Order: sequence, then structure tokens, then C-alpha cells
Amino acid sequence: MKASMEIEQCIDELLEGPPYSQSPEQHQSGLLALLKKELAYACQKNARFRNYVNHWSMDFHAANRVADLPFLPVGVFKLDPPLALVEASEVKRTLASSATTGQVPSRVVLNAATARRMTKGVVAIIRDFIGPARRPYLVIDTPENMTAQAQLGARAAAIQGLASFATEVACCLRSDPQRESSLDLETLLDCAAKWKETEVLVYGFTHVIWTQLVEPLQRKGTTLGSPNVHVLHSGGWKRLEQQSVTREVFINGAASVFGCSVDRIIDYYGMVENVGVVYPDCEHGNKHVPAFADVIVRNPLTLAPVAAGERGLVQVCSVLPTSFPGFLLLTEDLAEVIGYDGCPCGRRGTHFRFAGRVPKAEVRGCGNLDTTRNRDLRWSSEA
Repeated sequence: MKASMEIEQCIDELLEGPPYSQSPEQHQSGLLALLKKELAYACQKNARFRNYVNHWSMDFHAANRVADLPFLPVGVFKLDPPLALVEASEVKRTLASSATTGQVPSRVVLNAATARRMTKGVVAIIRDFIGPARRPYLVIDTPENMTAQAQLGARAAAIQGLASFATEVACCLRSDPQRESSLDLETLLDCAAKWKETEVLVYGFTHVIWTQLVEPLQRKGTTLGSPNVHVLHSGGWKRLEQQSVTREVFINGAASVFGCSVDRIIDYYGMVENVGVVYPDCEHGNKHVPAFADVIVRNPLTLAPVAAGERGLVQVCSVLPTSFPGFLLLTEDLAEVIGYDGCPCGRRGTHFRFAGRVPKAEVRGCGNLDTTRNRDLRWSSEA
């Protein structure tokens, strides 16, 4: 109990501070110490996880940097039942990644404390980009994805994660009896007129915004005249790239139909396994690591951390989850490290850009990872 209370206090201190002000040295030392405590806690709570950690190449207590700590392949969260550090009675919600037909989604379990931190983490990050004020929230999705459920998909989780910014909420897509969605133009135009002079938060999956809103409005020649929107979007780039819709085309198209400047169209990366941490683009096109998380880009062959200017596999790190061992996860996304400090936007620490997925990774919205490499992972039930 004492260890869990100490961990809780350390996490809260990080969440309450500014997310991007720490020097790389301060960030590394604080995160390393807390992650060691969380690994020890997780080993006490789950015998399978303890067995995995005990077979790591070095004792994590002796690690001198976050990159030396034992990480999991993210595909382990496709196991059924989901890997957990809490009893089933403590689980308040399960998050599931999006998945194509026939694919197994990743699932992570949240207890009350982890769910609370998830919301606080997202809010701390997003307010650094759009400000802390609450405002009308336009969701480019159907009302069904705003409904609280025991198990949430990736889209619903992303939508609800931004609800803390909302003074009121409107959804501008509707579903037909076959569950196909389409633009509710009347609702959209009503919101645009009502909120014309107001700061507005807009969110949707990238491909949904493009196919369900931008393209229909472009065909009609309609501009919403909403210069004060911040349009946040995530996921779905692979599908748009297959249609030759580049980032520049998307940003310019979205800005054109909303009637706002291009710097108000903000792409961010997130995944359900990395709860409470999202990576928006700054004005220089870089994604940044907050105080309560880290990103390590590893050479695909050696798994050693790469130098600035090099590409590799993305490992995400976070101190926020304590209901499942999502502290250190190797994904199958690719990224390039732009620098380990000194982004012109003023945010301290590691900044990077995503460079796609490894070949043969399945196409879906987010949390999208091929698990072929992880099929031989075995969990021992021995204590």
C-alpha cells in the first residue's frame, strides 16, 4: 500500500506541472526512478509479468537510463483475458484498439485511478497547444460514440478524452439503419452559425474528417466561416495515403472548408495502450514528449536507441497506467528523432516525427500493430 501511494503521489506531481519544461537530464532521472518503482510494483501484482522481467538481460534496478529498462512488445495486449495488475472487480472500463475484420484488437483495463490519470494527461497536453479555456466541442462522428460504455473503442476513447474541454457538445454525423455514417449538414451549419465568433474545439479521426466532411463540403462549395476553430485529428493516415491524400492536401482542405488558418489543423498520435499520452504536432511539425512519458526510437536490427536524425522503431513509455503494465511498450510504428532538445517552438526535450508503420502492419485507425513477431512470446504462470 505504501509503495502504491508513493507512486500515486509522484505521478500527480508530474501531471500538475508544466508538461514540456524539464531539461532532458531532469526528465530522464525523474522518469527512470519512477518507472523502476512501477516495474517493482507490477512484478508484485502479476506473476507472469514478474517472470518476463526476471528473464530480461539485466536487473532493471541497475539500469542507468530509461532505454535500459525491460519493455514489452505491444502485441501482448491482444491476449485474452487482458494483461492486468488489478482484480477484475476493480476494472471500471476496458479500452480496445481499432481493428480490421478478422484481426484481434488490443485491450487494456482501467481502474478508477488509471482512468482519472488518462483524462488528466490528455488535458495537460492538449491545453498546452490550444489553451485551457472550455469551449463548444464539435465531434465529427455519430452520437453513439459519445455514449459511456464499459468497453470503449479507439474512436470513442479519443472523442471522450477531449470532453473535459467542452461547454457543450454536438455531433455532425448520423447513422442509418445499416450503421453507415454520413454528414448531418443541417446540424453542422447550425453549429457553425451559432459558434461563429467563439473558440471551438473540433475532433475526428483523420479519414472520417476527410471523407465525411471535407470532401462533401468541397463538392458543395461550402465554407463554414469558422476562423476560431482548433481541429484536432488522429489516426487513419494510411487509408488516406492510399487515396493520394497527403498531409499538406489534408491540412489545406480542412482549413479551407472551416475557413481557418492552417496552423489550427493539428494532427496528433495516440494509441489505447499508451493511455493518457498523445503527441500533437507543434507549429514546426514536430511531436513532443511530456514530463510523464518518453519516446525511444530504436534501431530495428540492434534495438539500440538511435541518434538525432535517424529513424527506427518507436517505443512509448508512460508512468500513468497502474492497472496494466503499459509503462514501456515497443510498437511497430516508425519515427525519426528530430532532436533531443531545442525545438524552435520552445518545448523542451525529445521531439520527433512519425514515418509510418513497418511493412505488413494492418491498416486501421490507431493502436494498429501487426503481432507476427510476438506470437512466440510465452507467459509463465510460475511465481
